[in-house]
Formats: sequence, C-alpha cells, structure tokens
Amino acid sequence: MSAVRLARIGAVVVMATGSASMACPDGARADDYSELLDILKAKGSLTQGEYRGLLAHHMQHVREAASASRPQYMPVQRHMATPTSAHAQMRTAMGNTVQPPGQIEIGGGGMDPDYVLAQAQQAAASAQASAASAESTWLAAQHSMALGGGDSFVRMAKYEPGKGLTFKAGPININLSGFINGFYTYNSPAGGMPVAGGVSTGSSGFDSSALRNGLLPAGLILKLSTTQNGIDLAAVMGMYPGIDNAKNGAFNANTGGSPVGLGTAGIDFRQVYVTAGNKKWGTFKIGRDLGIFGGDAILDDATLLSVGSTGSNSAPGNTSLGRIGVGYVYADWIPQISYQSPTIKGFQGTIGILQPLDEFDFSGDDANGNAYSASSTQHSSPMIQGKVTYDFKIGGLSARIWASFLTQHQQNLTVSRTTTVSTALLEASGGIYNMATTTTADVAVNPGQTRGVTAEAGEIGTKLTYGPAQFVGYYYRGSGLGTTGLFFDGVASNGHKRASEGYYVQMMYNFTKKFKLVGSYGVSNLYLAPGESDPDLVRRNESEVGAAYYKMTDWLNLVAEYAHTSSAAHGPYKESDNSASGGMILLF
Repeated sequence: MSAVRLARIGAVVVMATGSASMACPDGARADDYSELLDILKAKGSLTQGEYRGLLAHHMQHVREAASASRPQYMPVQRHMATPTSAHAQMRTAMGNTVQPPGQIEIGGGGMDPDYVLAQAQQAAASAQASAASAESTWLAAQHSMALGGGDSFVRMAKYEPGKGLTFKAGPININLSGFINGFYTYNSPAGGMPVAGGVSTGSSGFDSSALRNGLLPAGLILKLSTTQNGIDLAAVMGMYPGIDNAKNGAFNANTGGSPVGLGTAGIDFRQVYVTAGNKKWGTFKIGRDLGIFGGDAILDDATLLSVGSTGSNSAPGNTSLGRIGVGYVYADWIPQISYQSPTIKGFQGTIGILQPLDEFDFSGDDANGNAYSASSTQHSSPMIQGKVTYDFKIGGLSARIWASFLTQHQQNLTVSRTTTVSTALLEASGGIYNMATTTTADVAVNPGQTRGVTAEAGEIGTKLTYGPAQFVGYYYRGSGLGTTGLFFDGVASNGHKRASEGYYVQMMYNFTKKFKLVGSYGVSNLYLAPGESDPDLVRRNESEVGAAYYKMTDWLNLVAEYAHTSSAAHGPYKESDNSASGGMILLF
C-alpha cells in the first residue's frame, strides 16, 4: 500500500476519532496520522529526517487548529484541568514526544456541544491538510527520483549483465565494470632448438606449472559520462593488475614475472582517455586506449577469456600471449587523438594519430653478439591508423566486416654490434701476448649516413553470427611491421624492411545458453629482408587452440583449454610445446 493511500486512510481515522482524542486529557495520545508516520518509519518508507519533518509539519497544523478553536468563554465552568507533568506531553506510538495542542477545558456539566463539534471539525480539517501535505511531499520525492534526484541525489540504474554497475548522480552516470581471472596451467615442452623471436617454449626442456592470469589480467574500469550543451562526454580510467609477481624490464608490467618470495603484482594502468561528441557529428577521443589497427582482431579472439599460448609459464607475467604473435600483431595500448564518425547505413570510419613507437630488436643478438634487427628512437611524425567497419544483417545472419591500415616513419635506424680490437701487452720478460677486447655499441645501420624507413600494414577481417554458431576470419600483411608486437623485428640489421603476414580462423558453437566449444588456428610469418641471411631468426609461429566454456552465472565462467604452439626458424631449428589450462573468469 502506498504512503499516499495510507495518509488518506489516516485522515479518515482522525476525522472519526478527533473529538474523542481531544476530550480525554488523561488518555492523551497521538492521533492516527502520527501513528501512521510511525508505521511508515518502522517499515523503512521514511528516513529519520523525513519522519521528523512530516511530524513537525502535522503538529503545527494541530496547534493552529487548537488555537483557532479555543472558546473565549464557557457557559458552565466548574474548574480548569491543568495537565500534570505526566500529561504535559503526548507520545506517539513509537515513544516520540510531541507537544499537545493546548489545555482542554472541562466543565462540571460537560462540554459545550457546539464547542465539541467545532473542535472535531477543525481536527478533521487539520488532518486533511496534513494528509495533503504528505501526499505533496511524496509526489515531490517521486518526481525528484524520475529526474535523477538533483545534484545531491544518487541512485542505481537497473543492472544489465555484462555492462557493469551504473550509479546516477544527478546528470552524471558513474559506471564500474571489470573482470578477474585465474588459471592453473601445465606446460610441457615437446623439444627442439631455440628460435630467435619464437613464441614456443619447446626448447626449454622442463615441464612447468603455474597459477597465472590468462590473456586478460584482472581489470577495474571506471567510466564517468554525461551530456552538456548537446555534447556527450565521457572519462575512462582502466586499471589492470595481475596475480603474479612483476619484474622490471622493457615491457614494464608485462615483462615475464619473478616467482620469488616477497614479490608484488604488477599494475598496468593502460586506459586513461576522454571522449566528446554525439551520434550526429561523431566522437573525438584523446588519451591512452587500445590501438585502431589490430583492435578487432584481439577483441574477437576467444583466447581473450582463456590462456592460449603461454609465453613464459615458469615465470608468468601479467598476461599470457593468447593468439598474439600466432595470428595477429598485438594492437597495444597507445596514446592517441582519434575521431570516429557516426554510423551511416551500417558504415563507420575511424582515423587517428598515435604516439610513434620504436623499431625494437625482439629477437636479440646472434652467436657473434650482433643484433638480428635494427632499432630506432627518433620520431618527427606520429603514427597514423585508420579503420572502416560495416555491420549488416541478412535474415538470421549478423555480420561485421572491417579493414584498417597503419603507417609510421622510422628514423635514424641503429644496430647493436660487437667489435673486437686486438692489443699487445709487453711483459718484463720480453714476451708479447695478443689480447682481444670486445665492446658492444649501437651504431648507425649505414655508417656516415642517417637511414630511415616507412613501416606500413593493412588488415581485413569478418565476424559472422548465425544462431548458435559464430565464425571469425582475419588476415594482415605488413612491411616493416614485424611480428608479435608492433615493429618487433620489422627492420633487418642491414636497414631493409622485412615483410610479414598472418591470419587466424575461429569457430564457436553454443550448444546451450551456458555451454560452448571453441576451436581456432592461427599463423604469423616473418620473411627475410633483401640481402639478409639469418637462419636462426623466426620464420613462422603457429598454434591450435581448443577450449570449452561453461557459464555458471551471469558473472562466472568456467574454462578448460588445450593449446599447441610451435615456432620455426629460417634455418633448420624448430621447437614446440603443449599446454593445458583450467580456471575461471568473473566479469561484472
């Protein structure tokens, strides 16, 4: 029953009992409206502040009514009854003290009928006024809730699985979302020889067990959004901690871990950006977020919710590799200024300038101490990325097709070289002994001149969903792009660009609303540059992955997975490994 209806019932009760209540000072008690407020407060319908305000408002009406109805004379008056201390105050049914409306005069011959009638009528009018006031207050509160409650009113929006928790503070939406996962992974090397730049652990020679994160670390994402002057604004901050010990290195929180006592987990604060725009004019973004090129490839990868290729399993870092380097190049989280157009008949475009990244010698040095790949640290222009997507439906088929590109000029390429210098040492005996001194330094690719290259890449992919079945197909090709990570081994030590390409295919089938199976296969190839001969350098990374997912609740998913990963060099070296993982991931 609503508070308004209860208030109206209380008014009727007061009209029926008002005269009796006021005519019996020895039994002084609260009227039924006060008792109604007590009931509402006890049920939690009223806060302490609302209760006090409504009660005070009602008692003011009662006092005013009593004052107006007090007669100037009494026809018969034997004595004036003065309330004793026990009757000086009235108490509500819950023991809350209120002031009485005034002294009640009693004549020895009884009350004047006209006086009693006037009091009853006044009490009824007062009760009706109080009920109307309560109804007005209640409607105002309901209206306030409908409008968002004003600047100081906070309420929670209806929860939708997978979209986090949203709180509305006046015109501002505050959304909290995230995920936590953990897996037990057993990795068994199948043998082979080390491959420079390979992602398999086959040559390690030792089985390994790890309690680790999968391709995703944990995540806590805060999003604030509002609309001002017709502009949709949002600020996003995403914190991504791991569960294993972190180790300082070139990849910061994503460097291989350090499983020793007293370690601490790494925190990857990879998302910090703002957006401004609307559906009519499009949206601008500035800050750090997932790159445009390769973004769809990783977001559609099923191993995002599992482990895939382990990378380092004996000393796990924040994440596994999933299908990174075995089907696509990691999109990465990059500072950027980008623009996304509105969607027009299913088409949408995105273009952006991004922080330029160095060419990186991921493969390391050869047997002579010379780097396999060139490096760069100078950037006079930004990286540019762009993408076009097309979403459409045909009958029961839902589809997305996307294509994107990347380009960046790499300047002042250098290479790490080891130099041997012969020296002579003359001893007192007169003997001469030759000595060799080795030094390693970064030198220009072509001494005496500055050399630069322009890295370029393109990709195309599709995601098709028909009933319980889903298919993802993806392909990329680059020049100077490298493999595994952006610009990893993209330029040879002679300064020429290496070509690379890769693809993956993935099938998913939902047998029930809770259970699904996924199978995928992917390859990443890296080709030698003109004039290069590096037989130990990786030529091909590939993997096969099979996984089962069981959705226990809207939040919790159980995962079991098997993955086979292999790496092959341009020479005779190969290695491979097998891994089995089981765990869970919670998303809210």
